[in-house]
Amino acid sequence: MQDVTTEKKEFTPTIVAFCCNWCSYAGADLAGSSRLTYPANVKIIRVPCSCRVNPMFVLKAFQQGADGVILCGCHPGDCHYVTGNYYTRRRMALLYSFLNYMGIEKERTRVEWVSAAEGARFAAVMNDFVKQVTDLGENKRLTDLRVKEGE
Repeated sequence: MQDVTTEKKEFTPTIVAFCCNWCSYAGADLAGSSRLTYPANVKIIRVPCSCRVNPMFVLKAFQQGADGVILCGCHPGDCHYVTGNYYTRRRMALLYSFLNYMGIEKERTRVEWVSAAEGARFAAVMNDFVKQVTDLGENKRLTDLRVKEGE
């Protein structure tokens, strides 16, 4: 007879998705209206442009308990603000180096370009990213820096 307290609880990651208002957020909306599914543990934060996501936002998401962070923006050359996603690419390359220095796996962070017409792609990207982070397991690297309940 197996003890109930020794059963392992299945890990469900917390994913934060920063989505560009003009393309990726509209792609998420299309995925929803098309009844395409992606996990409910993906928390979408709508931003005016992917270039408005400061790398500190990603670090703060990890500090607040995120197991993975994905940044979605317009395809390069199609940015509503012309060059915003080029800035995003450069910032995220630097952020990957910093995360590596901190000991956080690069696979916990991703940048994807998803247009407003790509609802199916949005759902597929989110499903794939959640699976990838689930395989990595809980992000324990920043546990000591996380905000505790009641603080």
